[in-house]
Amino acid sequence: MKKVKVERKTKEVQVDVQINLRGEGKSKIDIPVPFLAHMLELLSFHSKIDMEISAKGDVEVDFHHTVEDIGIALGEAFSKAIKMEEGIVRFGDATVPMDESLVTVSVDISGRGFLKYNVDKKGKIGNFDMELVETFLQGFAAKGGLTLHVLLHYGRNKHHIVECIFKALAVSLRRAIQPLREGVSSTKGVL
Repeated sequence: MKKVKVERKTKEVQVDVQINLRGEGKSKIDIPVPFLAHMLELLSFHSKIDMEISAKGDVEVDFHHTVEDIGIALGEAFSKAIKMEEGIVRFGDATVPMDESLVTVSVDISGRGFLKYNVDKKGKIGNFDMELVETFLQGFAAKGGLTLHVLLHYGRNKHHIVECIFKALAVSLRRAIQPLREGVSSTKGVL
């Protein structure tokens, strides 16, 4: 089991992340953003990546700094863990339904962080701003060296839409991190 630990500390936020890419989907999430905690549990479970994430942040201001820094720290941990792997499939995608909602997520573990977020949904889920999903994914993609494409086909219920996004991301990552029999999944010979 290859565990990777990352600590991120700023004036606004303290985040500690530990992941194991070859886990069982077990998670321990202790963060002051309950909705994101729920989504991270789904991400861990469906990706089979074990995750321990704790955070303290200036949530009395708003959730932005905490959500962004959790995405950044998780991305850093993911990038370090991938570098410990000998060879991975690299690409993964998944289309996930949840009742009336349908989302596709495609991932390329390329070493180049990029996010295309095609979800035109504003508003709140409880006290969680929908725009924070994009904020989290931007930090995760940038620091994780991931090209991520997120496409909402349709949906009405905001909770269902975001849950589809995290489940589709999880399945995409699970597929992309599968080991290759040999070599590197790039004509360049490196990612």
